[in-house]
Amino acid sequence: MMRLEYKPLSFSTTMRNPERIAVFVESLLPYEGKLLSNETIKHIVIGWIIKKMIRTDTVNKEYQEFREIYLNSDKSFSIEQAEFIYEYQEKNTKGHKDAGFDKGWPTRFNTYMLLPMEFGFVYYEMNKPIEISETGKLLVKSYQESTEEQTEDLSITKTEDIFLNALAKYQTNNPFRRNLIENAPFVLFLRTVKVLHDNYEWDKSGIYRNEIPFVICWPNDDAISLAKFINDFRFTHGKTSSDEIVYETCLKLLSSDNRTRFKFKQIVKEGVDDIIRKLRVTGVVSLRGNGRLVDINRFEEDRVNYVINNYEKYISYTDAKEYYLYMGTIDNILIETHTVVASDDISSARQRNLVSWSNQMLPSDIVKEFRSLTSINGSQHPVLKYISAPTRFEFLMSVALKKKYPDLDVKPNYPVDDEGMPTSTARGGVGDIEVYGKKVDVLVEVTLMRNKSQSVNEIPGITRHMIEFKDNKTKLAYSLFVAPSIHPDTNYMIGYSKSSSDVDIYPLTIDEFVIRWEGSAEIMDLTHQ
Repeated sequence: MMRLEYKPLSFSTTMRNPERIAVFVESLLPYEGKLLSNETIKHIVIGWIIKKMIRTDTVNKEYQEFREIYLNSDKSFSIEQAEFIYEYQEKNTKGHKDAGFDKGWPTRFNTYMLLPMEFGFVYYEMNKPIEISETGKLLVKSYQESTEEQTEDLSITKTEDIFLNALAKYQTNNPFRRNLIENAPFVLFLRTVKVLHDNYEWDKSGIYRNEIPFVICWPNDDAISLAKFINDFRFTHGKTSSDEIVYETCLKLLSSDNRTRFKFKQIVKEGVDDIIRKLRVTGVVSLRGNGRLVDINRFEEDRVNYVINNYEKYISYTDAKEYYLYMGTIDNILIETHTVVASDDISSARQRNLVSWSNQMLPSDIVKEFRSLTSINGSQHPVLKYISAPTRFEFLMSVALKKKYPDLDVKPNYPVDDEGMPTSTARGGVGDIEVYGKKVDVLVEVTLMRNKSQSVNEIPGITRHMIEFKDNKTKLAYSLFVAPSIHPDTNYMIGYSKSSSDVDIYPLTIDEFVIRWEGSAEIMDLTHQ
């Protein structure tokens, strides 16, 4: 039996983005209640391959036709092709074996689904029925609703609510892992920030990015001691110490000198990136100073206080099923708790931040970030990479419009934290971005959808928004619709909206928008060929 040891907190890199977790939980819905067997796993994985949810690099290197299908968003694998890929990668991919699962795809299935199980969204064991929890179903529902036209129903549980519920409970040493560290890392982080703010006289609140490894490696739930440790570390090494010093300090916290077992990059780079993504997705954590400082979002302080007050007492779970049941229930009081913030304060933070980013970002930086929205590697920006792609798209579009046309009044409708950074896509039955000028008013709508559902999910909503947007206007008013690609059905629906409701919607691909944006003098140039 492997000796228990202190190990740094590590989430699954295969499930780095929260929307990815929702998609994988959704894929299990048809199998709820069915026994998990190798054959069931085969059916599930083939579905993943068809929907391109997992990478198929091994077969893509050998077969050009499969590589072209994988890289083309308008194409998909047939069932026969997916079955071939399944068998080919089963024979040609080396890998380890997880306890309780056969080597190959069964173990890889567990690799993908283990984090959703740790978060309490699903539960599975070989030869036992697959279970999907209350929070798992809510996660799927919130994800599905986020990809459709938003309604004014404020009772809808948002994706960030589900992850806040999960992270408030999550334990580093849960029954699915073997670790001597005993804490709830999210609660430890929040409490430590509070203790630092209330007891030590630093000019800025929060924990610096280079101090996050201490949260990852801290052996217990003692936030007071961790805050003192960070305070003492700052006095000794400053607030911008080297990664090497941080790494050596973390090895001492882990009571280890095994640099092969605990790699430098894992502790000071990958682990930090991963936990910040998870902190940010809850909606109660803000990044400050270009991502150098991680702090509490003051617009959600009541929620933070609720988490600290109700999840401060750490109760360790040793039984996997009991832990799943604990994680899988929703804390309705937590979800319904909100800090009352004046709408003017929210609007001010949003506009102040938008102007700041439009001033700081070079046109080449903006273009690079637009390209990253559709690239495999995604954004590498120290702040933007922590924002989900759909939300980032709305933010980038707002920044681009403000940058290029500073005299226009650019009003995005995405919710924001106290830094003015977006926390999710626009909600509440309004357009994504409203732009007002002397000559023209423009409603800008963006989506990362590519398939024919783009026309059904987006165009009717844009049409409704445009009818309200242009009401009683004497000047020109129209909508820009920007997506990675424009489906033929979308063009048909746009034509129908014009004939039935007399609204003008101009569709542009991201590439078309970027080219026109770079060469434009005013916003009306974007609609010209």
